[in-house]
Amino acid sequence: MDAGRPARLAVGVVSAGRVGAVVGAAWAAAGHHVVATSGVSRDSVKRAAALLPDVPLRPPDEVVAGADLALLAVPDDVLPGLVRGLAAAGSFRPGQIVVHTSGAHGVAVLAPAAEHGVLPLALHPVMTFTGRTEDVNRLASCSVGVTATAGDEAAWSVGEALVVEMGAEPVRIEERVRPLYHAALAHGANHLVTLVRDCVETLERAGISPAERLVAPLLSAALDNALRHGDRALTGPVARGDVETVRAHLRELGAVDKDLVETYRVLAGRTARRAAGAGLLPDSAAHDVLATLEEGP
Repeated sequence: MDAGRPARLAVGVVSAGRVGAVVGAAWAAAGHHVVATSGVSRDSVKRAAALLPDVPLRPPDEVVAGADLALLAVPDDVLPGLVRGLAAAGSFRPGQIVVHTSGAHGVAVLAPAAEHGVLPLALHPVMTFTGRTEDVNRLASCSVGVTATAGDEAAWSVGEALVVEMGAEPVRIEERVRPLYHAALAHGANHLVTLVRDCVETLERAGISPAERLVAPLLSAALDNALRHGDRALTGPVARGDVETVRAHLRELGAVDKDLVETYRVLAGRTARRAAGAGLLPDSAAHDVLATLEEGP
């Protein structure tokens, strides 16, 4: 195998979840042969039929044993036990490439497989998945966090080549920073969804509909500006130091949802400190905003 470009490989996918089925389909489109997948839920079976047509469903140990490239696309907390179980079952063999897609783990979690002579890789696509066919095309616009064994340049190159074959952009993530890397991504992506849904549902409680259509341009512009301009994109009453408006927000949100108003306090405090640090908000105004957030409505 050329370290810069993997040969055509027999791929086994464990399992046909939202990530595994999509990545497997992307590698199939690149010329690899998906020989088997696993899946027991109704959704997994339907997803396998749509994205990996004519690929047989097999138990995980058989999927891995028959593969040159074993893709382990399972939840973070499931992965360590799965790897240990597959190792104990003798599913791994020397020369295999074993890849997992967990953002939280690097290659250390694959140690039981590495003891059998496999090449361990962690390839984490930095995107959200629906498990539908359009996700394969969306891979072309995303990055994939690549982690390989420290000092093994050939392994890093194989991982990067596999990512390029997905149509994505590889980004090297060292093993030691993998947990912080994943925490940052989860904080941004997962909490963004929570924030957006809080916004929409609060508008709906006020009788405003369709709320999604109302806020879509605003939120899209805010995200774009934040990515382009950083803290200079901050705007709104907190960044301007409009204390009375902030006090009114606390009163109105507190009347609707006690948890929501506490979230507002925390995020508004972060916003005030960022605005002050960026020179958008004078220190005296930032002090007044923070004091208002502490005292409540």
